[in-house]
Amino acid sequence: MSSAYVPTIGTTTGSSTDCQHQVSEIKGKLKRKLSYDTETTGKPCFAQKRRRSSHIGTKCQKYNSHLVRKLLSRQMDSRGYRIFNKHARSHERFRNFSLVSKLDSHFPDNTSDLFKLCFLRKRSKVVEIVSAKDIVFGLTQTGVCTAFDRLTSERICFLNIEPDEVIRSLFYNKSNDSLITVSVYRADNYSSLKCRSTSLEYIRRNKPNMGFNLFETESLRWPGFVEFDDVNGKVLTYSATNKVYKVWDLVNYNLLYAIVDAGIQEIKISPGIMLLIYNRSDVGNSTTNEECVVPLKILAIGSGETLKSFNHKIKPHKKIDFIEQFNEKLLVKQENENLEIVDVRTASIHCVDSTHFMTPSAFIFLYENQLFLTFRDHMVSVWNFKGELVTTFEDHMLWHPDCNTNNIYITSQQDLIISYCKNKKQKSNFGQHRNRVLSSSSEDGSDHNDEHDEVSSKGSLNISDIFTGKCLAKIVAKRSQSNYQEQLRALDDVTALYYNEELNEIYTGNKLGVVHCWSN
Repeated sequence: MSSAYVPTIGTTTGSSTDCQHQVSEIKGKLKRKLSYDTETTGKPCFAQKRRRSSHIGTKCQKYNSHLVRKLLSRQMDSRGYRIFNKHARSHERFRNFSLVSKLDSHFPDNTSDLFKLCFLRKRSKVVEIVSAKDIVFGLTQTGVCTAFDRLTSERICFLNIEPDEVIRSLFYNKSNDSLITVSVYRADNYSSLKCRSTSLEYIRRNKPNMGFNLFETESLRWPGFVEFDDVNGKVLTYSATNKVYKVWDLVNYNLLYAIVDAGIQEIKISPGIMLLIYNRSDVGNSTTNEECVVPLKILAIGSGETLKSFNHKIKPHKKIDFIEQFNEKLLVKQENENLEIVDVRTASIHCVDSTHFMTPSAFIFLYENQLFLTFRDHMVSVWNFKGELVTTFEDHMLWHPDCNTNNIYITSQQDLIISYCKNKKQKSNFGQHRNRVLSSSSEDGSDHNDEHDEVSSKGSLNISDIFTGKCLAKIVAKRSQSNYQEQLRALDDVTALYYNEELNEIYTGNKLGVVHCWSN
C-alpha cells in the first residue's frame, strides 16, 4: 500500500477535488482491509482474530483511527515524509526503554596467555564507549579497552596487546571497518602517542594482535597530536619534534601532503576546508594606538591548496577565547568582548552582544542544519549564524558541567540530542512533565501506565529535539520494573554515553567500569 502513496508525498499543488479523491482512496483501502469476509464466514476478519475483550477492541479501534490520521497527515502535508518519519522516530523509537544487560570491564582474575593487565586490579570509570555493528567497546580511565559481543553480552577480548599499554582514545573507522586505538606506553614514560588499526573481524576472532601500527614515521610526543576527521575522511597529525603537520587519507592511511610552518598556532577542520590560525602580531609603531591582527589562512583539505589568506583585527591586550570556522563563517570571541561572526567571502562582520552570547565551554557544529550547539554551566543552547538563539531546552540540564562528546550523543540526522541529565526531584513537576510528553505520544497509541511510576532522584537519560527543545523521552529507574535496583545503580553517576542508531540501543558507562545497555 505504501508504494502507491510514494508519488504523492509532499504534493500540495493539486485541486481540492484531487485531495478529496486521495482522502477517499486512503479510507477505502483501509476499510477494505478491515471489511467483512462475506465469501467465507460472513464475520469480520479483524474481530475474529484480534477481538478478545471489549477493552482490546476499543484500543485497536483507537489505533486504527490514529493510523488513518497519520496516513492522511502524510498525504496532505507539504512536508509529508519528514513529519511522518520524524514523528515515528521521536516518540516510538525510544518508547519503553529499559535496562536489558550489563557489560563488566573489570576482570581481576584475567589469566590470558599473553599477559596479565595490572590495570585490572581495581575498578575504574568508563570514559568512552564506541559501538561498531555487533561489538561494543568500553574504555576505562586506567586505559583498559574491552570488546564485548552485544548479542551474547560476553567479553570478546582486551584491545591492550601489551601489559604496559594505556589506551587513551578510540575511533571507529567506518570506511574500512576497523577500530583505531591511540595509546601510550610505560617504556617512554607515557609521553608518545601510538596508533594502531585492528579489523573488526580480527577482534571477533579474539585476535587483537593482528592489527597494524599507523603513522610510524611520526613522533607524536607532546604537544604532538593526532585528529581523526570522519566528515572529510582525513587524519591530521602534528609532530612537535620538527613542527610539521601532515594530512592522511582515512581509507588507506596514505600521506596526502605536509604543512611546514612554524608560525601556525592552531588548525581547525570544517567540511572541505581547514583554517590555519597563526600567532597574533602587533602592527604599527605607536604604543598608544596599537593595532593587533591574527593572520588566517583557509586551505582545501583534499589538496592543501590555499583558498584565501587574510588578517583579522582584534583588540590588543585581550585574550582570545576562541576562533572557530564553519564553512564561510568565522566566529571570533575575545575576553569580555562581543562575538564577531565574519563572512570570509564578503569580509562583512556581524556582532553579537557579549551579554547575549557568553563564552561557552564547548561547541558542536551541526553541519547539516547550519546551526551550532553551545555548552555552558550544565545548559545546552542552539544558535544560528546570525547570532540568534534558536532553541533552549525545557528539560535538559546536563549532569556534568564539563561536557564532551563522550557523555552526549547527537544523532546522524542532527535532530536529537541524548545526554545524561539531572532528574527533576519534585514528583509533582515531573508528573506534569510526563503527562505533557506522553500526551503528545498518546496519538501513537502509547500506554500511560508508566506516568504513575515513582521516579528515583538519580540522573536520567534525556532525549530532546534539537529544533524545538522538547523532551521527547526520558529514561529513569522505575519501581514498577523488576530490575529497579539495578537501574538505580546504572543511572548513578553515568560517565560515558553512546547511542547505536542501527540497533536502537543506548549504552552508558559508570564509575565502576560497567557498561549498561538500554533498549526496548
